[in-house]
Amino acid sequence: MGTGFLMKEQISSIQTEALELIANAGDVRALEDARVAVLGKKGSLTLAAAGIKDVPKEEKAEVGQLLNAARSAITTALEKKQLALQEVADRAALAGIDVTLPGRAVLTGALHPLTLIRDEAIGILRRMGFALADGPEIEDEFHCFDALNTPADHPARNEKDTFYFDSGKLLRTHTSSVQIRTMEGAKPPVRIIAPGSAYRRDEIDATHLSVFNQLEGLYVAEDVSLPDLKGTLEYFLQELFGPQTEVRFRPHFFPFTEPSFEIDVKLTVKGQAPRWIEVAGCGMVDPAVFESVSKTRKDDAFDPAAVTGFAFGMGLDRLAMIRWGIKDIRLLIENDVRFLKQFA
Repeated sequence: MGTGFLMKEQISSIQTEALELIANAGDVRALEDARVAVLGKKGSLTLAAAGIKDVPKEEKAEVGQLLNAARSAITTALEKKQLALQEVADRAALAGIDVTLPGRAVLTGALHPLTLIRDEAIGILRRMGFALADGPEIEDEFHCFDALNTPADHPARNEKDTFYFDSGKLLRTHTSSVQIRTMEGAKPPVRIIAPGSAYRRDEIDATHLSVFNQLEGLYVAEDVSLPDLKGTLEYFLQELFGPQTEVRFRPHFFPFTEPSFEIDVKLTVKGQAPRWIEVAGCGMVDPAVFESVSKTRKDDAFDPAAVTGFAFGMGLDRLAMIRWGIKDIRLLIENDVRFLKQFA
């Protein structure tokens, strides 16, 4: 008998045995064993196919077709058997389940209140033309203090107030450093906001954390004025807390702005007398800051004689506490589901 005839007999026999093996598979593991035994690298059909090189040329087409047909029939049988086994498994999984029982509510997550207030604040300021900016949380003293006109003896630079590394770098105490880095890399007009984390050695209590969230803004261009600052922040706070929100500016001191102001909003809580609450600090950018940036840039893009600007900063944690009447800031970091589900 010729090689071709023997191969055809072998292929037919392998197909018959494979189909019987698949039909008798009682579980997924047995079915996989059957697949490997026939179609694996050392499977019977795979080894048989390797012998086609010895088949006479005039018989190769016929033997090849038979091989393809056998492989197709076995593959189809495997797929059908897999579906049948899965159906059996599904029925077993559902056995004993009372489909008349009422359904259970699917619990879904929700955004954290800090995320909610941050996204809303960013959205308001983006609509006013401010772009997002970012910077490193591990900073150097120049960007965190020197460039912001903060003297060497300022309390914020003391190790009791700021987290320093052995390298001399530090965890930024505010996101104002992003304002400096932005001015170093861009020319006026600059209009950015910088949300992010800040770090200070504060004792943790109902109103203080050692890690908190800030949102700072900077606008620098020709003829930026104090009324621009006042109008921007009044609009922002009324959009955030409601159109009837009263806003006041109190003179203050910050090293990097002159003049400087603290901003209060009048909070009205049902059953309580209205009271003023501090929400932010702001001011016109001190010319010394522009001069420091100009030295770094080595140009006059931020010449204080040509440009002016305003800056502001606020704690997102504090905004959230005011917005929702949260009395203890620690609730924002404790991940108590009973507290957080109120914002779902």
